Amino acid sequence: MTTFEAPAAWGEPRSKTVTWYDPKAGLEALAGGLTGLEYLTGMMEGTIPGAPIAGLFGMRPVSVDRGDIVFACTPDESMYNPIGTVHGGTACTLLDSVTGCAVQTTLPAGVGYTSIEIKINYLRPIHASTGELFAHGWVTKPGKRVAFAEGDIRDADGVLLATATSTCLIIGG
Repeated sequence: MTTFEAPAAWGEPRSKTVTWYDPKAGLEALAGGLTGLEYLTGMMEGTIPGAPIAGLFGMRPVSVDRGDIVFACTPDESMYNPIGTVHGGTACTLLDSVTGCAVQTTLPAGVGYTSIEIKINYLRPIHASTGELFAHGWVTKPGKRVAFAEGDIRDADGVLLATATSTCLIIGG
């Protein structure tokens, strides 16, 4: 077995610690009869743990209302692709999260959703220097079987960076 040694020009390796909580606690809270809005409000208020993906991406809900949600996230270099910008999958994950969670805020207890289609438009590059991002999702048409939502990502100055449209399948109930 050979060991890789990075050239000195690369500098010292960097690292990042990712923290999350057992998703079972959140799922138990959801199974306890909370509506989607109550569940996501609990996440925002810190009484229910966020999803593990939120810990990985450093995203958190900052505003929750029926059919509308905003997450904040500050990207760093660990999210870069080979050409020196934040990977498009980061924006896609943020947009999939806010559009899906916007739909979730409209659902009664015992009803869930899953994304069945998402379309992303990348409008501007995102860098670590872009700073805090705000991903906003809103429901354009709720439904009993299928729901539709839109979303966007903006920087702290309100500059539009990416947009999305999403379709979610309603499960249960």
